[in-house]
Amino acid sequence: MKKTGLFFGSFNPIHIGHLILANYILELSDMEELWFVVSPQNPLKEKKSLLKDYNRLEMVNLAIGNYPRMRASDVEFSLPRPSYTVDTLAYLKEKHPQHSFSLIMGEDNLASLRKWKNYEQLIARHQIIVYPRIFTDVDKAIPYLQHKNIQQVKAPVIELSATEIRQMIRNGQNVRPMLPPEVFDYLDSSNFYK
Repeated sequence: MKKTGLFFGSFNPIHIGHLILANYILELSDMEELWFVVSPQNPLKEKKSLLKDYNRLEMVNLAIGNYPRMRASDVEFSLPRPSYTVDTLAYLKEKHPQHSFSLIMGEDNLASLRKWKNYEQLIARHQIIVYPRIFTDVDKAIPYLQHKNIQQVKAPVIELSATEIRQMIRNGQNVRPMLPPEVFDYLDSSNFYK
């Protein structure tokens, strides 16, 4: 069984914080590889600032080109919407029986886990790797941290925000240090977020 971590997100755009975190998890846990699962646009929410699914997938592929243990996944593009993590995991398990999938999430998501569809099943069937975040409801995450399937990693807290990066691009400010070089070039040569 290949131990595979799943890092879900809109990656709008993927930034160096995502890569630093992914690399820490690969180096500090027993994960053999990590998949960035690009979440599709929710058809009920028209978000002007959310790039098309395939543009965001392309940016992830550009960002991870030099990281052989990372890959981009468009699995949710073809699944029914809205996408529920528990359904995506069931689908992946069926399609890739040679992989053992773990979920990667921030402490903030862990705190609101009880609102997720079939969250008990998620915890019972999958390892969940939790990375630190700065947020106020720490107490809500604590009860879950006692579960045998939940593992905390001491990754650095990186408060880089894709929303902030998009705003800076709109304002004509320099975002080069915040993005993988290939993603910066991709965005710089387009009108995305401007």
